Amino acid sequence: MFSLCECTGSSFVTGDTVKLDFLWPGPAPRGGQFFLVKPRRTGVFLGRPISAAGWKPRDPSEPDSEGTLSFLVVRRGRGSRDIMDLRPGEEAELTGPLGNCWAEMQDPADSSGDQSKAAVALVSGGVGIAPLLIYASELGKKPFDFYAGFRTGSYCLETIKPRSVIIATEDGSQGLKGRIPDFFTPIGYSAVFACGPEPMLKLVGDVCIASEIPCFISIEKNMACGVGACLGCTVKTTKGNRRCCKDGPIFKAEEVCFDH
Repeated sequence: MFSLCECTGSSFVTGDTVKLDFLWPGPAPRGGQFFLVKPRRTGVFLGRPISAAGWKPRDPSEPDSEGTLSFLVVRRGRGSRDIMDLRPGEEAELTGPLGNCWAEMQDPADSSGDQSKAAVALVSGGVGIAPLLIYASELGKKPFDFYAGFRTGSYCLETIKPRSVIIATEDGSQGLKGRIPDFFTPIGYSAVFACGPEPMLKLVGDVCIASEIPCFISIEKNMACGVGACLGCTVKTTKGNRRCCKDGPIFKAEEVCFDH
């Protein structure tokens, strides 16, 4: 769906990361899906792919009705800078929700039985926390632990209600000092869902594969069309080249062929 949407809120969560809110007419995004975002006031031709970080319908009984859609945007180039510069009252073109979602990757058999024994782990690095925030709200009574890695400080963790939170910061300003793969083990989880920088995803995926724990990772690629037509966001997998926007952005960890 394409819509010209009004920005209703803008606030810094870190020095280079902004939370933006838009009035979105629906349909509701699922955790893991993304939008192409293009400010009406910009010099770039293509929208930038940004994961949905929050969704609050105006009428909770109708989740696909109009509501507030949130994004976390980190400064990386001119396109992201123009998005970050949006102010309340300005408009942006939003196209989405696009891609698959975390819920599609979950084994249907895991949704039955004793939910207290079906704990999952959500693992994020930096702004990779965004798509996992919505998924956390979709888990209902299913227990989950949240592992969050940051360069410094932390953000947005107050919006989730995990069984436990493990924070790691590279500068030691909060939680454990180091990177989240240094402190993560998949043992005891029924599945692992991860989003963040590729080196982090590879490390998390490798340890899950070695432990025979299902792991699903969200890959970030530069995109043009967002619907699989241009083949500009190719992901190398054991099943051949796949399109990040159409076949992903979420893939099974054991299927992704990393370049490093």
